[in-house]
Amino acid sequence: MGRLTAKICLLGEFSVGKTSLVRRFVEGIFDERYLSTLGVKISRHTLRIDQTDIDLIIWDTAGGEKLDQIVQNYYRGAAGALLVCDVTRPETLPALHEYATAFHKASPDTPLVIAANKIDLSNQRRLSDEEIASVAATLNATWYTTSARTGEGVHEAFQHLGQRIRQQRGRV
Repeated sequence: MGRLTAKICLLGEFSVGKTSLVRRFVEGIFDERYLSTLGVKISRHTLRIDQTDIDLIIWDTAGGEKLDQIVQNYYRGAAGALLVCDVTRPETLPALHEYATAFHKASPDTPLVIAANKIDLSNQRRLSDEEIASVAATLNATWYTTSARTGEGVHEAFQHLGQRIRQQRGRV
């Protein structure tokens, strides 16, 4: 059995649910209280893909970062990114282009996965699958609808990112 260590970044605007997605994935919990991330919070979680353990080092960034040298340092050395938008706030989707561009400057040719979050708020949804798929296609990213509250799609999004990282790094 092989083992990989991979840094991944969660990117997206303020309040799209990045921290909640990490907490759901790593700890299996959801907290209604909103706690804004300051700077970056680092978590760890191990995924098993086929016969490989992938130790993910998850960098949860604050969101809304200015694209400066400090942010580039956050992204440097990452093996992939989860780009997060909020299906109740359409303006969070086009912002993913800027995050992806800045991320790929620091970590070129690394896989991206989009998490269209807050899918449980179906009566407030303002982004269609077609809109999400269109942005995903331009970024060469796979996309998932997710809910940090219910857990829907969360493991699948991280698992897919892990699979793409493993494929890119070759079999261990």
